[in-house]
Amino acid sequence: MWQQTTISLRPRPRGFHLITDELVAALPELQQYRVGLLHLWLRHTSASLTVNEGADAAVRRDFERFFNQLVPQGVGGYEHDYEGPDDLPAHFKASLLGCQLSVPIAQGALALGTWQGIYLGEHRDQGGSRQVIATLHGMVS
Repeated sequence: MWQQTTISLRPRPRGFHLITDELVAALPELQQYRVGLLHLWLRHTSASLTVNEGADAAVRRDFERFFNQLVPQGVGGYEHDYEGPDDLPAHFKASLLGCQLSVPIAQGALALGTWQGIYLGEHRDQGGSRQVIATLHGMVS
């Protein structure tokens, strides 16, 4: 069975945000899947999706510090600055991390590891609401 839903995520400040519970809450049909795959596609070029430590918020803060050092704002020599100084660095970060994930489904739940969670990387100072297309595929009960 195939199902597809567009999920609107609330606006968040710049940084890395754990969104696993928000995604699961928006997908009640997930509980019907015995085995399958959830594919997530973020419809933006200045934000990202990734899986990492879900229990300790310090990891998300450290992610933000690391990526800001890796791709700092205010570096000259780039053309694309139409939407402000955070725009092109946001595109770089989004390309490094990516805009899609595939997560296995087992017995009606995401089969993430014990400490894993899904992050939204918000790379703009004022990114606004973000949309994720969630595609479920698998065997239902």
